[in-house]
Amino acid sequence: MNDRKNSGELPRRQFLAFSGAVGAATFLAGTGGIGNAVAAAAPVHGDSLSGRCPTPPPGAGQSPCPPAQLQPVCGRPTDNDPLWNDVQYCTRGTLPPPPQNPPSCLRTTPNYVVLHGRPENQHNYLLSPSCRITGIECPSLTTSGAENYWNDAWENARSGGSVPVQYPNIGLGINSQNARRFNQLHLHMAGVRASTQRRLQDLESMGRIATQPAQWGAQAHQVPISGPQGTGDRTYRALRLPNLGQNLFALLSRYLVVPYGLNMANQTLIVVPKMTAAGFAGTFYVLSSDNSLHDGTSTCDYLLEYS
Repeated sequence: MNDRKNSGELPRRQFLAFSGAVGAATFLAGTGGIGNAVAAAAPVHGDSLSGRCPTPPPGAGQSPCPPAQLQPVCGRPTDNDPLWNDVQYCTRGTLPPPPQNPPSCLRTTPNYVVLHGRPENQHNYLLSPSCRITGIECPSLTTSGAENYWNDAWENARSGGSVPVQYPNIGLGINSQNARRFNQLHLHMAGVRASTQRRLQDLESMGRIATQPAQWGAQAHQVPISGPQGTGDRTYRALRLPNLGQNLFALLSRYLVVPYGLNMANQTLIVVPKMTAAGFAGTFYVLSSDNSLHDGTSTCDYLLEYS
């Protein structure tokens, strides 16, 4: 699904999660969010789990869910958000309130669920935390104990993954607070145009893509990339990483948001795995943008292919 509500951006495409038996279901959109663990219950689909953020065993580190004191910013488990309702159905078996229908739970784990986007196809999925998390603005996402949802999305979306995105090039993305319609964090797992992949590799060969997070915000690494035909270029800050082992939300905050006086809630973040004729090349392009940039954008929808 994607989330658009700003008239200056692409028209919002609304997404539904479909139940396997019924068909039509919940409207979804690009959101992010955080909250407390959900109460445990019988698993519904996918892996065997409860729907809560489990208490880690001694020495295993802190829970990836936000603490209770962050609920005013990150969301409360009692919130009635359509995507959060879908997550609770997948993790707890709690039916969403009418007229919302249950979704198809493509994968359910202790820390996240994977759902269909809309239009429903084999290259449009969402990964959403099992925790209540409203979006990118939740401070808990930047902490050392946060779940690495970006790497989770890649491990599902990649060729051979649990819910593979069947498209020549893959993109992962999250929208800003103002560019989303619903308020439960989710990462889009979708396709990317071949022209975007070529453009990123050309920029890399020209030295326009930062190779260290500390270089990410430099003018030299602010690059134009074309969106769908007729929408023109948008400006992104471009970084190359060898893997997704680091917390991308923390990198975004530390190297862009804080030093440049930006607002985390206004950011969009996109990950494009580098692909060659031989397949995945082993590195990732990480793109950030917001409306503070000339021709910047607050949405990942210019680069991701949902249809």
